[in-house]
Amino acid sequence: MLSVLGLALAASSVHAQATKPAPNTTSPAQAPSQTEQGTGLNHVGASIPVAAYYEGGQEAMYAFIAKELKYPLMAKRNRMQGRCIVSFTLNPDGTMQGIKLVKQVGGGTGEEALRVVRLLKFKKPEYPILTSLPIDFKLGVTGSNALEN
Repeated sequence: MLSVLGLALAASSVHAQATKPAPNTTSPAQAPSQTEQGTGLNHVGASIPVAAYYEGGQEAMYAFIAKELKYPLMAKRNRMQGRCIVSFTLNPDGTMQGIKLVKQVGGGTGEEALRVVRLLKFKKPEYPILTSLPIDFKLGVTGSNALEN
């Protein structure tokens, strides 16, 4: 089960929990640890970054999110900033189901995070993956995925 506290501690990386363990095709000596890869996870095979199923990987996924995300007017007026977390299941056919907001900042940020996540298109995984995706809202920060418009 995904913990909100654990999700909030994940910087900007995307974490996923598989509903069925992935087959281990490399020995532990050959596989680099997940911590070395920057995901913040220590167990190989127990968690899969959902960004691996997005065309172009994590950078391309967050570039798409940055392009599509519109800072909600209410949040901008009230100077609301922070991280929204959206949870969903990525199905074997590449569709998403059970999209829900786990954490929001308020002022319409949660609704906007849900809207943008629904626009994402993923490749087909081998089995269903329960995952969460953090979406950051920051005012006046260059390079943020939620720019003031």
